[in-house]
Amino acid sequence: MPRGVVVVVRGERQNDGNIITNFVLANCVIACLGGLIFGYDSGGALSRELFLKKFLPSALLKHDDEGDHENIYCKSEDHQPMVMFTSSLYLAALVASLVASTVTRACGRNMSMRIASFMYLIGAILTAAALNIPMLIVGRILLGIGIGFAIQSSLIYVSEMAPAYIRGALNFGFQMNVTIGILLGNFVNYGTGQIKGGWGSRLSLALAVIPAVMLLVGSLFLPDTPNSMLDRGQPADKVKKMLQKIRGTKNVEEEFQDLVYASEAAKKVDSPWKQLLLHPRYRPHLVMCVLVPVFQQLTGINAITFYAPVLYKALGFGQKASLVSSAVTGVVNVVATCVSVAGVDTFGRRPLFLQGGVQMFVCQVAVATMVAIKFGVSGQGNLTQSEADFLLILICFYVAAFAWSWGPLGWLIPSEMCPLEVRSAGQALNVSINMLFTFGIAQSSLAMFCHLKFGLFFLFAGFVALMTIFIYYFLPETKNVRIEDMDSVFREHWFWGRYIPDEVHELDMHD
Repeated sequence: MPRGVVVVVRGERQNDGNIITNFVLANCVIACLGGLIFGYDSGGALSRELFLKKFLPSALLKHDDEGDHENIYCKSEDHQPMVMFTSSLYLAALVASLVASTVTRACGRNMSMRIASFMYLIGAILTAAALNIPMLIVGRILLGIGIGFAIQSSLIYVSEMAPAYIRGALNFGFQMNVTIGILLGNFVNYGTGQIKGGWGSRLSLALAVIPAVMLLVGSLFLPDTPNSMLDRGQPADKVKKMLQKIRGTKNVEEEFQDLVYASEAAKKVDSPWKQLLLHPRYRPHLVMCVLVPVFQQLTGINAITFYAPVLYKALGFGQKASLVSSAVTGVVNVVATCVSVAGVDTFGRRPLFLQGGVQMFVCQVAVATMVAIKFGVSGQGNLTQSEADFLLILICFYVAAFAWSWGPLGWLIPSEMCPLEVRSAGQALNVSINMLFTFGIAQSSLAMFCHLKFGLFFLFAGFVALMTIFIYYFLPETKNVRIEDMDSVFREHWFWGRYIPDEVHELDMHD
């Protein structure tokens, strides 16, 4: 936590002018539960043997006693049912995020979270009770709708609720919940996989109702943000009282006037999507809302997350060892995210991006080189125990680098940089593109691994190098900048400054 932050228990207390209230902390913790439902699902069902036997028998890996003659790159001849099961959710989330943009702006951020948790809850129940593939797919679509609404609303809510000097850390709570959800999903998969009788996989799926209920109940008590209240025409005195409660002080006049100004600008915008996509003044925001989610997926993290058990099994870790290895990387993910929470508002966004990018690049190249040496183009070979352990260490270092850079920052940057008038549209664009590329990675990862072989890791390393260069030249530092003051950051940037006029209020937003 940055220096100068004080948690207010009762009344008001200040230290260097920085205050964070229990009210803000509690609301942000609840909002970040949207990441928990996303992460738990990402833990996946791909390694639940009984589940695959019942619904996706063709997706099971066929183990041959003559392991030395197996091709580690192409382990499943017909994996289309498996990838469709995995990725159908992300298409639903893509469409849902676009719908959620309108709902979030018209009805409030908290209402979108209620819709998210309800849809996810119904989807979890249907999936756990599924009797056939169509029922399973419908359940996953509902889960996807819930995730689309959750990501769209949760990140905006936290960015608007949090004080500028700790906005990064509180927003990272979303990614922290994602990593915890992934870890819990892996542990639950392993635990329920030991249950005999065939119902362990259903229990694993049914447990998804727990985070859904937590978010649903919590969202019922969430107030809306002052930004959203003004945008939806609520009385100024009511909004000001809410802002005072959030900040823990009566002295909020400057921030309140910024919110009023932003709200007046937002009300002049007839079509947020048209402004975001076509108006030059929003060109920096458009580029970031498109390229940041694209780059986040092109790190290759989801190729590992979705199919980690399959990958570890193919590399010789064995049935139970694959799940254990997934759990190890899950723990690394959580711990590294904790590091980023502590550093994002102290060191800034850019240093985490740049350091993480360099570390991911080195790890990807090392993994690719090792796999190329041991398995070549044929995919035939084996790893000694020490070599397998070293490979796992490389993957852990890669996961750690992602967890304190592109993982949380990929969600934070688009959610904090857009002006109020296009904030919902920008976040919807961010989420929809993220889900589109997540779907593409989920659909193509196993096929790419089969055809590109160890070259897949080199491919992702090349993307990491490209995105790190992009960050170095084109991303301005947004640390400690109030969310309604982001224009000043872009105005002072060597490249984006040409798009941001000195007097934004002179623009005709109806153009």
